[in-house]
Amino acid sequence: MNKRPIIIDTDPGIDDALAIAIALFSEELDVRLITTVAGNVSLENVTFNALRLLSFFGKDVPVAKGAEFPLLAEFVDASNVHGKTGMEGYDFPAPKEELLLPDHAVNAMRRVILESPEPITLVPIAPLTNIALLFALYPEVKKNIREIVLMGGSASRGNKGVMSEFNIATDPEAAQMVFQSGVPIVMAGLDVGLKALVYPEDSEEIQKMGRVGDMAYQLFKRYRGGSFKTGLKMYDSCAVAYLLCPELFEVVETYVGVELRGSMTAGCTVVDLKGYLHQEPNARVLLDIDGEKFRKWFKQAIAKCI
Repeated sequence: MNKRPIIIDTDPGIDDALAIAIALFSEELDVRLITTVAGNVSLENVTFNALRLLSFFGKDVPVAKGAEFPLLAEFVDASNVHGKTGMEGYDFPAPKEELLLPDHAVNAMRRVILESPEPITLVPIAPLTNIALLFALYPEVKKNIREIVLMGGSASRGNKGVMSEFNIATDPEAAQMVFQSGVPIVMAGLDVGLKALVYPEDSEEIQKMGRVGDMAYQLFKRYRGGSFKTGLKMYDSCAVAYLLCPELFEVVETYVGVELRGSMTAGCTVVDLKGYLHQEPNARVLLDIDGEKFRKWFKQAIAKCI
């Protein structure tokens, strides 16, 4: 079976760590590159976290450091959710510093995409700054991108602002550039992320699933994306779940724009389900998820991380 080549653009982050684990240990995905961007915490911390994760997982995937700040917006991280360093609560081994490329993430992505004999799938589970810069500087890469499967946005309410989801709201200008890029997009937003829950009994099962399961359990105890007692939200794993188990989701093809100037709604993804804007669809939006089937899939996926 040919593995699907992907690039993960990330800002680890506790839920990022589990999404990365599932992708790295999947028999169906070939992670060619991991790029980092400021988001959940600072660029230095998320890059350090990515290298620590690879050391822990025993995987030799190159890492490239990307944008330190959003294109225009003031940078505000999510350390209130993920802790000061982004992955507190577990004693990771020393990072694999030798995996860090000298290239900027945008240049590394360009090289990997253009050198690939088959189209690459981009999996951004972070603010879209790096992806926007890639398309602005090297539009020729678009011809060898299969699709973008991103975690971000919402068809309803927000988790950073009233109407804005964190990844999109952190760099709304970048998000708008990506949605207008013409590249096929799948949006896994809050509509599914809020229902992709890991409950206490799941966490207890996961803890017994070897080193990775115990790591997940220890991080879960520090994670503020939901509640350890009432259910933790696995936002980023939804993007990987779509790649591996798309039947979990209800999907609609529609137009998505990003609000840039609204004084109360900047960063809102305007998901035009009724066609009011008279625009051609530019994204497939995941509107719903089978939560029970996700729980089962998630635990099975973590069990394979050995």
